[in-house]
Amino acid sequence: MRKSDYAFWMFLVLSLAAAGTTVMNLTRNHAAIAASNGNSDIYRQLDLFGDVLERVRSQYVEKPDDKKLIESAVNGMLTALDPHSAYLDAKSFRDMQVQTKGEFGGLGIEVTMEKGVVKVVAPIDGTPAQRAGIQSGDLITHLDNQEIIGLNLEEAVEKMRGPVNSPIVLTIVRKGVEEPFDVKVVRDIIRIKPVKSRVEGKIGYIKISAFHQRTNQTLKEEVAKLKKQIGPGLKGFIIDLRNNPGGLLDQAIAVSDSFLERGAVVLTRGRNAEETERANAKPGDITDRAKLVVLVNGGSASASEIVAGALQDHKRATIIGTRTFGKGSVQTIIPLGNNNGAIRLTTARYYTPSGRSIQALGIKPDIVVEQPLPEEMKNKKIRTRGEASLRGHLKGEAEKEEAGSSSYVPRDRSKDAQLNYAIKFLNGTLTAKANPKKAAAETKAN
Repeated sequence: MRKSDYAFWMFLVLSLAAAGTTVMNLTRNHAAIAASNGNSDIYRQLDLFGDVLERVRSQYVEKPDDKKLIESAVNGMLTALDPHSAYLDAKSFRDMQVQTKGEFGGLGIEVTMEKGVVKVVAPIDGTPAQRAGIQSGDLITHLDNQEIIGLNLEEAVEKMRGPVNSPIVLTIVRKGVEEPFDVKVVRDIIRIKPVKSRVEGKIGYIKISAFHQRTNQTLKEEVAKLKKQIGPGLKGFIIDLRNNPGGLLDQAIAVSDSFLERGAVVLTRGRNAEETERANAKPGDITDRAKLVVLVNGGSASASEIVAGALQDHKRATIIGTRTFGKGSVQTIIPLGNNNGAIRLTTARYYTPSGRSIQALGIKPDIVVEQPLPEEMKNKKIRTRGEASLRGHLKGEAEKEEAGSSSYVPRDRSKDAQLNYAIKFLNGTLTAKANPKKAAAETKAN
């Protein structure tokens, strides 16, 4: 469908909230007009939509919400395309913009849901939550004296966010403290740091958790800091992309470019030949050609795979871990205007510099290192993740699709087989040439 046709179709569907026979007239009139430009088969189906919508509006047992009906219809159309296309209502669109910006008004805590209660994973350094004394492991049962049991994690997080300088009272249950107690926290601007680093001997370790607007700039800052801390004798860098779900395409390109001197970074191909684009690296390697290891697993997707694929194809880095998720498609956010939100639409496939499509296949590491599971997880069915396992996914171009791999990463660094292998790889202390099937065992033995 041409862009002009698509825009008209969206305008038409969003206009269907009008009452009575207008719905039927709009669809039928446009179907008649469309017959003259070769789209009669497509637009004739709008008669069916208009008929069903009008019957629901006039005969459903209760008066339906017209806006909700239309939004659900639009979302149903988009989700039928593939798992990554969807309709974003006005609120979801705003939330998405906040997430990609990596900055919002909130408390500054990483949380998860445990038995219906919000559990604090960790307070973020320098945030209101840390200053108020919130600790890792705290359970949050009430927000402003309202019980949050029954809310999902997203709903609870939404309640904790709010305008800067506005207060909120958290009711805390803490191990070792007999009674629940209240903590007042004043919201502030929270800046999510997408890149964190630390020194591992003579190795710089860099964890990239997401591709936000400032990911590449923060990466440059962290690399410069590590080079200064380690000084002479630096043996290389570990770029940890495990469980990184992706983010902005331009940031994936910029991060790849930061380690490359020349050549293609990624190719994107749309439906038509003229929509093919190629992003190229510019001279300048922020690590001064230091050795690189990139860690990946089944949770490394999209933008993470672009970076891993680019560095692998250029032989700039050694990829260690397990097969990645396999999301080889590009989504474009298209605002609809009039506060109608936006659509997230799959508009292209991407390819690594050598022309590989990783859709429903993923990036296979140069060295496969499986992450041993703890005893309590061994008897559970750990589902293999991957694009190929998603219903309605775009078919890959490779002959065989792969279902991804485990995304488990232990919190205890000493038990992290993939990280320990990467450190020994850069230090040159491995006892033998890597065998993918024996890598984890060798790491454990050493």
